[in-house]
Amino acid sequence: MSLNIEEELNYIEKVKKINQGKNLKYLILTMGCQLNENDSEKISGMIENMGYTKTEDIEESDLVVFNTCCVRENAEDRLFGKLGEVKRIKEKRGTIIAIGGCMMQEKHIVEKMKQSYPFFDIIFGTHTLHKFPKDLYTKIFENKRIEDILDIDGEIIEGLPITRNDNIKASVTIMNGCNNFCTYCIVPYVRGRERSRNPEDILNEVRDLAKQGYKEITLLGQNVNSYLRSGNVDFDSNVKSFADLLREVNKIDGIERIRFISPHPKDFTDDVIEAIRDCDKVCKIIHLPLQSGSSQVLKAMNRKYTKEQYLNLVEKMKKMIPDIVFSTDIIVGFPGETQENFEDTLDVVRKVHFEQVYMFIYSRRVGTPGDRMENQIPEKVKHTRFDELKELVEGQISENNQKYVGTIQKVLVEGVSKTNSELLTGRTDSNKVVNFYGSEELIGNVVEIKIISEHMWYLKGEINRR
Repeated sequence: MSLNIEEELNYIEKVKKINQGKNLKYLILTMGCQLNENDSEKISGMIENMGYTKTEDIEESDLVVFNTCCVRENAEDRLFGKLGEVKRIKEKRGTIIAIGGCMMQEKHIVEKMKQSYPFFDIIFGTHTLHKFPKDLYTKIFENKRIEDILDIDGEIIEGLPITRNDNIKASVTIMNGCNNFCTYCIVPYVRGRERSRNPEDILNEVRDLAKQGYKEITLLGQNVNSYLRSGNVDFDSNVKSFADLLREVNKIDGIERIRFISPHPKDFTDDVIEAIRDCDKVCKIIHLPLQSGSSQVLKAMNRKYTKEQYLNLVEKMKKMIPDIVFSTDIIVGFPGETQENFEDTLDVVRKVHFEQVYMFIYSRRVGTPGDRMENQIPEKVKHTRFDELKELVEGQISENNQKYVGTIQKVLVEGVSKTNSELLTGRTDSNKVVNFYGSEELIGNVVEIKIISEHMWYLKGEINRR
């Protein structure tokens, strides 16, 4: 069910009237995944409609919003470290401090906030993001601290204003929450169970983005290939599955590239593979999270597939889509991981030859089964294994990059390089960064680029003159 947000839109207008003529500025600090980034764009949309102007300078901020993540421990360290800095600014200029996101769904974190950082003004959770205008109005009008957190699963939010960080690429959330309960992961506890958006709302959003000139869409969810399998599937639409959704998005004029994250290997059905094969706009790099190459560790992680099933899936996809490549996530040092288990992970990496690998050292998350496991791996062992995996992966990336040299790649030009203002930068279908000389008029277009050299984290090219 989609939530009626008329009340929230009314509060946006109320705060806007209070702020009229004050030239107030805001800053959002986003910590976490692309879902968090998408949430921050919605928060930005609400805040700008309430009369604030975005700034990158925390010193001049009248409103600072932390959009937190709780997947990894360093996110907590980053939040607590930054709060000390914002306290000083608050004391100087009365800055309002709001903290939202996944971390605020953890009761022990909220208690720590109250005890150690009591100068915050608003706490809101993942299920109350849409109520931020009301929370801010209450803070301003009544000058009291707000805690607005729900432990129950939230509803789908439609109709919120949104301010996007990019005018070429956009992310579109297709579902919220997760039903998988991997034993290392806190997400189902903080984002709730799976709730799918109405297909027509998604398609209308993508059509609107196409009209605005966006070229690339990334469909987001914790487990996108289980879209529409959860309870709220009573939608009047021809779209009945994730495969159907891919095919419908592929038909939208103006959109040139479609990506999606993250799928789950156990739910990668043949109809989805066929849709990837058949849809010319769907990028042929698939993010297929491995987490571990050991069947024993995968069972302890509650991943519901084995090493052999994962490798069989990769081979099936390669046969059906000859030009497909893969990226993945890997966790090193999960409780009970033996050296033999770790060797299984290295074996999968050698066999699949991933285009990109996002590597993480296991960190304990309070409230997950993994945190309660007794056979925790010593930090030194984790780091040694991580370094070994990193060496293997970087060697493969260098080897993979070699195959691009001399080829013609279609590159979506994203803008001027951040490291060299004389170069343009963009990405291939396979998500490789390409830098090249060219006119800024090319930004936002797909251009044929001949790759002339490879470097570890980017390729260098030149415009293909034929």
